[in-house]
Order: sequence, then C-alpha cells, then structure tokens
Amino acid sequence: MLKLDNINLFYGEIQALWNLSMEIKEGQIAALLGANAAGKSSTINAISGLEKISGGKITFLGKEIHKMDPHEIVEEGIIQVPEGRKLFNYMSIQENLELGAYSKRAKKDFKKNLRMVFDLFPILEERKNQFAGEMSGGQQQMCAIARGLMSSPKLLIIDELSLGLAPILVQKLLKALVDIKNSGITILLVEQNVKQSLAISDEACVLENGRLALSGKADELLNNPHLKKAYLGM
Repeated sequence: MLKLDNINLFYGEIQALWNLSMEIKEGQIAALLGANAAGKSSTINAISGLEKISGGKITFLGKEIHKMDPHEIVEEGIIQVPEGRKLFNYMSIQENLELGAYSKRAKKDFKKNLRMVFDLFPILEERKNQFAGEMSGGQQQMCAIARGLMSSPKLLIIDELSLGLAPILVQKLLKALVDIKNSGITILLVEQNVKQSLAISDEACVLENGRLALSGKADELLNNPHLKKAYLGM
C-alpha cells in the first residue's frame, strides 16, 4: 500500500533519515517504533508531505506522492493524527469532527463517518457540544482519532497514541485501533511503547538514528534479542 524507497531527509545540514526503505501492507496495523530522535516523526511527516525528502521516493497505492503538497496527499487518503492531539480547544467536539471532514473526498461520507466515530467512542456523542479543551487527555485522544476518521482515510497514521495517558486508557484506545483495522482502514502506529504496540500490530519497523534497524512480523520482533535488550530492558 505504502512504500518508502531509500528516502533521505535533511533539516538544514543535519540529516534525519538515511536511505530509509519500508513498506506497509493494506489492511494491517503496522508499528513504527524507536526512541526519541530516532526519526519516527520525520518519517511520517515525509509521508504526509509536511517535510520534503532530498532523495528516494514514496509511493502510495502505486502513485508517487513525495512531490505532492500535504492537502493533495490528504485527498489521496493518507491522514495523520498528530502527536499531542492538536485539537481546537475552544471549539466543540462536534466542530472539531466537522473540520476533519473538510476535504472533498470526505464531505460525501460525513453522516456515515460521524455515525461510525460515535459508535466507536460513545463519549464523544454524549459530549459533542462540549469544548474539546474541557475533556480529559484520553477523551481528547479519542476526539483526535475520530477527527482523523472523519477524513475517510485509507491509511491512518497515529503519532504517539499513548503520550501522557493512563495505562487503562491506552488499552482502551489500542482496542479501538483493532476495531478500526477490522473496518478496513490500514493503520501506521508511531509509538515509543514497544510491547503494547507490537501486541496489536501485524508488522513493525524499528528506527535507530534515522536508519532502519529492524523490521518484520510483530510477534517475531517481540522475541528479537536486540529489541528486548534495547527497548524492553530484558
């Protein structure tokens, strides 16, 4: 579905990604793992068109997208749920969700998608007229994911799902991601929480210093000696 082929990315003279190649298959949850400054955000921002690569290419469903602008990539069906949620705090939940359906391809499915996200996260329907900034961190993350789903994604990229959330809320959100995958939406989950991410993922890639360190089936990576030592403290 998505293929990164030897991409390089620079911030000024500083290179953030080095000949990075990876693939995401349709209908799966793929995890992109790594420590802080490993290159995870640079990778997904390159996919979303927020950062331009200096070498290599990115293809989505067979179409090169690395020269497209972000709004064009959104129209192709790639939607990013950003780190820290980035909701409009002084707008209602309903208004935040409506903004998610701004693109041409999403407007026609507005009612269907709204019903889907309310069924997935009932608390959002109960509090749809409440300011987003008045919700708890977990509820805000639900709203951010729901806003992404309102865009009718083919590929949903979720950046740091568990950031600042209690473990019980993280488990609830991870279960929701499995439900989203089962509805036919492919997910790229960007996380530092290695064990929980691998538990729900089909495949995974691990970045270290802007380079691909490991990749493969998620259940096999859980037993990889290097990953156990570096990320699980085992």
